[in-house]
Amino acid sequence: MADTSPPADLDLRLVRCFTVLAEHRHFGRAAAALHLTQPSLSRQIRRLERDLGARLVDRTPKGSHLTRAGETFLPLARSLLRSSAQAAARTRAAAQPDRIVIGYMSGVAITPAVRELRRLHPDADAQTTHVYLAEALEALLDHRVDALVSRLPFQDGRLHVTTLYDEPRVVVVPLEHRLAGKSSVTLDDIADEPLPRLRGADAEWNAFWRLEPRPGGRSAPDGPYIDRVEEKFELVASGQAIAVTAGRHGSGLRPDLTTVPLEGVEPSHVVLATRADDRSRLVAAFRKCAQTHIKPPTGAA
Repeated sequence: MADTSPPADLDLRLVRCFTVLAEHRHFGRAAAALHLTQPSLSRQIRRLERDLGARLVDRTPKGSHLTRAGETFLPLARSLLRSSAQAAARTRAAAQPDRIVIGYMSGVAITPAVRELRRLHPDADAQTTHVYLAEALEALLDHRVDALVSRLPFQDGRLHVTTLYDEPRVVVVPLEHRLAGKSSVTLDDIADEPLPRLRGADAEWNAFWRLEPRPGGRSAPDGPYIDRVEEKFELVASGQAIAVTAGRHGSGLRPDLTTVPLEGVEPSHVVLATRADDRSRLVAAFRKCAQTHIKPPTGAA
């Protein structure tokens, strides 16, 4: 007999809460990422489960696990959020053809290029927004940003990627660390040092910044997981790990940390990524501005 019950009228805010919880598998971390309290997030998940008529999450002392229904709903939820974001972004773009949103990640300066774009196109609405690594690709493909200045690895067949400049990579250590003060280090010098793991990052990104595989195929010793790249410096300061970063990205470190040049490894590549099929004149204009005005900081390679 056919199901004649009305379809669920889903609240997209609840759906997003579920996808963030599914990413973190922990109510505390997910609530922090959503800027909610844990009880509030629990209520949101229960509301979504009532709307769907299915339990999505099992909570255990070791964390949260998706039920079979939750695992089934997760890719559909992500697709629903992408479709909603694309619908809103494309509608806004059609209504505001002279608007561009430029995303950037920590440690890169886009101000000169944005300033030049605004000078060349004074009637354009050029906005900027910070984007975290874990949401970078989604932000571009969902039309939340039209251009993104970031560091590789950042590859996808649906993107147009332009290299802007390279920076050497360095090791970040506490001031009292055995490597502090050295003129440079190699992979052999840090072979036994744990490196943080970024939760949600793809394998290629983690391999690049954890310097894997090492000679002989060895993996880097595992340090604690982090949810944001910026969290690694606290781990380093507390002695739980060392970290690898771009040379000038580490120049404004807290006073209890220092950097040491890392020899024999590929440099970090700062790039501009846009959607491959985007024909916007403002995107094309910003690409030219970025290539001309986004430069390595003074003293970087």
